Amino acid sequence: MNPLATTFFELFADNLPRRSDKVFLIDPDRAWTYGEVDDEVNRIAAALVAQALQPGDRVIVQLRKGVREVAAMLAASKVGAVVVNVNTAWTAEQLAYVAEDSGARALIVEPGITDAIPECATGGRAILIPATTHQKRPRQDTCAVARLDTELAAIIYTSGSTGKPKGVMLSHRNILAGARSVARYLDLDSEDRLMSVLPYSFDYGLNQLTTMMLVGGTVVHQPVAMATELVRTMQTHAVTGLAAVPPLWIQLVRLLAAAPASFPALRRITNSGGKIPQNILEQMPGVFPNTQIFLMYGLTEAFRSTYLAPSRFLEKMGSIGRAVPGAEVYVIKHGVGVAGPGEEGELVHRGPLVSQGYWNRPEATAEKMRPCPELAHLIGDEPVVYSGDIVRLDDDGDLWFVGRNDALIKTSGFRISPDEVEDLVHRSGLASDVVAFGVADELLSQCVHVAVALLPGATHDALMAHCRRVMPTYMVPRVIHVWPGAMPRTASGKLARPDVVRTCESQIAQMQP
Repeated sequence: MNPLATTFFELFADNLPRRSDKVFLIDPDRAWTYGEVDDEVNRIAAALVAQALQPGDRVIVQLRKGVREVAAMLAASKVGAVVVNVNTAWTAEQLAYVAEDSGARALIVEPGITDAIPECATGGRAILIPATTHQKRPRQDTCAVARLDTELAAIIYTSGSTGKPKGVMLSHRNILAGARSVARYLDLDSEDRLMSVLPYSFDYGLNQLTTMMLVGGTVVHQPVAMATELVRTMQTHAVTGLAAVPPLWIQLVRLLAAAPASFPALRRITNSGGKIPQNILEQMPGVFPNTQIFLMYGLTEAFRSTYLAPSRFLEKMGSIGRAVPGAEVYVIKHGVGVAGPGEEGELVHRGPLVSQGYWNRPEATAEKMRPCPELAHLIGDEPVVYSGDIVRLDDDGDLWFVGRNDALIKTSGFRISPDEVEDLVHRSGLASDVVAFGVADELLSQCVHVAVALLPGATHDALMAHCRRVMPTYMVPRVIHVWPGAMPRTASGKLARPDVVRTCESQIAQMQP
């Protein structure tokens, strides 16, 4: 593990020249060594230099998963620019918004994309940099621009599911601290081959790339997020680690439970981005024998925050564990103090992984990252990240996710976590996708509604009967909304919950007199 790198680009460059001949990236059509990727980085960097970019200028990268995307990000970083990776699932309208909001000086995109972006969206300053890799070109060396580790390295835009997307600002120090923390507790080394199925515009997905550059390992690109394709790729390329989000784990575990497969090279699997249903968790050791299972929690504003050690998976199945190396987390009872064992409160995070805030949104930054009165006796007026998530601290000091503070369903005097409802629905074995939410009610304050995508052969009545059998009365859904087909996903692969809820609420409004 290289402790000397101080910038995002140096994470890659420090592997040269000693690892020039080692495979760095594996795309579906071919493998690329560190040296070959360096050639691509220099070619794109030379094109950026020719456009007179200045250090700190923002460069958008919107390319399909593969060597071109990685080389473009590294090239932008090499010339001192700020990388703004935009998922290819985002529309031209969303891309235009990011270009205008970030003030991007250049866009590295797929052919034809710029034609769909209004010129006014970028103030006429956007530049299309060709990123083809089909022809062998003469090497074009460019000098790396020196940057401080405290300077801005990347902006990651949130999905914007609750309003316009916000750009989370990450310094080089944030990115390196995240890579070192994750590599440490996952015990990664140069022999690892991590599968990259999550987008690099997602902090969890970016970690697969940065940790492998840190230790000199290999990234296996998997552009298609289908369970059957993941199985094939893991076996073909002897993948040692897989990171995914709950919707993908549900698909993969169900596939392997029905059609077991062997993964002799697989050492570890990780989850973040939400809670895996209990019945899926219980099956994971069986379908992934001799594999370490890491349950993790994080937020873009602070990268990773907590993880549960695999040795405690069976004992604490579902817990998000404790703080990752290099971070501190606390459970805060607002106006009271720090929560004790058995108590609930909002999780707050401090340390070098805390981002620089939101791009051009000082008010939103001040609301999310601010001093914590309940911690003043410990850390003074140092700002912490308020997660907005409610967690419970158990007697051993481990954390359990309860729910979003603004998503808890308040009914009949009870506070219900949507996750708890969804977990009980998943245990029925009748639904693939589940979203629970509250609807205003004059008598109860709110009542529980659930949207579900039913599995083949399942029925609404059978699912309702299951809910009445396993849930307390106050938790039983007033209405089960049957969703036609699979529910929509965000660019990072998580369920697009706000979209599902809005659709159901619209249907409810239409049914009312």
